[in-house]
This record gives sequence, C-alpha cells and structure tokens, in this order.
Amino acid sequence: MKIGGLQNLTLLDYPDKTACIVFTNGCNLRCPYCHNASLVTRTDEYPLAEEAQVFSLLKKRKGILDGVVITGGEPLLQQGIEEFIDKIKDMGYCVKLDTNGTFPDRLEALIRQKRVDYVAMDIKNCPRLYALTTGVKNPDVKAVEKSAAVLMKGEVPYEFRTTVVKPFFDKSCFTEIGVWLKGAQKYYLQKFKDSGDLVGGADVSAYSDADMQEFLDEIKKYIPSAQVR
Repeated sequence: MKIGGLQNLTLLDYPDKTACIVFTNGCNLRCPYCHNASLVTRTDEYPLAEEAQVFSLLKKRKGILDGVVITGGEPLLQQGIEEFIDKIKDMGYCVKLDTNGTFPDRLEALIRQKRVDYVAMDIKNCPRLYALTTGVKNPDVKAVEKSAAVLMKGEVPYEFRTTVVKPFFDKSCFTEIGVWLKGAQKYYLQKFKDSGDLVGGADVSAYSDADMQEFLDEIKKYIPSAQVR
C-alpha cells in the first residue's frame, strides 16, 4: 500500500460515523479539477506515510473512531489493499471506500467478501463526456458502468457523487446521468471548490447556486433523493 497521507478525524466523510481518512498515492485519471494533485501527479515527490502510522492511530483512537475512509488517488490501484482492509476490520472498524469505478472486478470482490461497509463512487459525467471530464483520451467507461451496476445491486450501502465544475456540464448531462442511474440509493451533486492543489490542464470554476439548483431539479426527476452538498 502506498499511503500518501492520513487525516486523524473526519465527521463528514463517512455518513453517521466518526472516522479517519487514509489517502492512497496514484490515480489512473487526470481530472483537471481534482483537488488532490499531490497524490495524483507528483507521487514521487509526495512523502509516503507508513502503514504502521495508520494502525498506531487506530489503536490509540479505539472507542473514539468508528471507521476508516480509504480514498485517493484511486485506492483500487493499490496492491495489498485487501490485506490492509483485513487488518483494519480485525481491529473492529468499519471501512468506507472511495473509488472512481474503473476497477469493477476488484470492487465487486471486496463487496462479495464483505471487506467494505460503504462505498462512495465518483460519477465524473455522463458517459459521452467522460474523456473530456477525466483528462484521459480513452477512459474505460464500460468499467465505470459495470461498477455502478455492481453497487446498484444493493449488497452494500453506497452513494454516487458528481463534482460539478465549469465548463464540463450542462442540464443535458444530468438528464443522461439520471436515466443511467435511475433508482440509485443516494446521489450527490458537489459544488466545485478550488483547493489550490489542482491537477490542472483546463480553466475550471464553480457553477452558480442557480445553476446547481437547475441541475438538481433535473436529476431529481430520476433520483428523487438526490441532494447538493
């Protein structure tokens, strides 16, 4: 496991649980608005954390933390993630996985083996605009669609989420996403915020609150529980 960072506490990233966050190094996408550029494009420069640091924290925070969020980068690039999760589970913690959905077989295996308790999957855009939004020429959209289908079986609690950033979206995108993910448990629109550590490659900015409401109204036609956060 290549661990790029560790956040001791979050009250926001794991629904209804106190958790810490483990950030993994490396990603197979290059979304220009990604706010973790250090973990994506400068992995050789970015200092790695040791697994021992994670387990030392979890030992100290026993009874305070409920779970661990494993995010990235893209965690499913990591060799040894299964064993890493097993060690966390053996300590009595729940595990939430954040993923871009490009590794459906690994995702399905983790769910089938009951290694993960919650999954948050990024939906970068409607399928026809995945290349534009992810910054790679030939993203494996079929793999993303397979991962979405795996989650929608409902074998583990999950959410879909889309970071909404200019200039990659219009109302039609959310019509297409809504048709694609109709009936999903949870779907969130996330307003873009510039972290100051973006991957770059495009001039990006946030949509207005009025635009966000228009997009939400459209997606709610298909996923009534959708929210902006």
